[in-house]
Amino acid sequence: MLKVALQRLAMMPFLLLGIITVAFFLTQVTKGDPLAALIGERQMNNPVVVAAAKERWGLDRPLAERYLVYVGNLARGDMGTSFRTRQPVASDLAQRLPATLELVIAAVLVGGGVGTVLGLVAAKMKDRAADTGIRIFALVGSSVPMFWLGLIALFIFFATLGWAPGPGRLDTRSLPPPFVTGFFTIDALIAGDGAKLRDALAHLVLPALMLGWTVVGIVARLVRASLIEVLTQDYILVARAKGAGEVRVLAIHALRNALMPTLTILGFTFAYLITGAVLTETIFAWPGIGSYAVEAARTLDHPAIIGVTIVGGVAFLITNLVTDIAYAFADPRLRDRR
Repeated sequence: MLKVALQRLAMMPFLLLGIITVAFFLTQVTKGDPLAALIGERQMNNPVVVAAAKERWGLDRPLAERYLVYVGNLARGDMGTSFRTRQPVASDLAQRLPATLELVIAAVLVGGGVGTVLGLVAAKMKDRAADTGIRIFALVGSSVPMFWLGLIALFIFFATLGWAPGPGRLDTRSLPPPFVTGFFTIDALIAGDGAKLRDALAHLVLPALMLGWTVVGIVARLVRASLIEVLTQDYILVARAKGAGEVRVLAIHALRNALMPTLTILGFTFAYLITGAVLTETIFAWPGIGSYAVEAARTLDHPAIIGVTIVGGVAFLITNLVTDIAYAFADPRLRDRR
């Protein structure tokens, strides 16, 4: 397994270079001129200002030279300067990534946990009313558009009932806790600030539930299908014949094997949500990578767009590696085979 992990690690730089190359050239062939966002529409008719801006941002160089310069700078840790914020892209991403990770981890825990329990109950109650209800719930969970669900949730729980706080990571009158990890819940806990911790958790609940909702349906259906198949295997019959209780059969013998496909799905879901939580972050004014990507695309901020793509690519590569390792540890047959 160690050999496979090292091989995957050695391949990562080449795969990442491919992602960067595709992202770089795609941003260059898209319609629209980033100069309009840099100097404003009015200045676009001023050739002196346009020429100065092109020279300042290196847009007057040939495309191949710009690519080589970008890759060379990236190798030194320089992801360029954002056209919109005028800050280094790496700095922008470092400020926003903890917010997205905090949200995505909470959503995957909620979605994975609830989906697993529902899938387990549905498999145990196969073809009964509970199974039908859970399958309908899972289908609805996978079908309802996230933006619509988020707006409805805000209207009901924030605007109407007042049970949830408004958008954002904290109350607008509250300052962030002292920076340690960038996760407001953890930083508030480290600082021993109970009020700040409750505020951060309260703001996290609704967006995490909405984002996790998209995961529940997928996991529930996957766990149900896997468990139904596993429960017919001979080793399950043997375990029951030896007197193992139903809870032990499900939790120890069946669920472990049934979760194998779910591990892969959760891994890719986690990577996808890091850059795919665009709608959730926009609706809940969550200052993460998703909202940063939206603003970058809207203003043709090429360095920021490529920066977000790199973050997404790295997340997929790392998640793929971790998923493979977790898969091997969960299934000794794969570990021995490799």
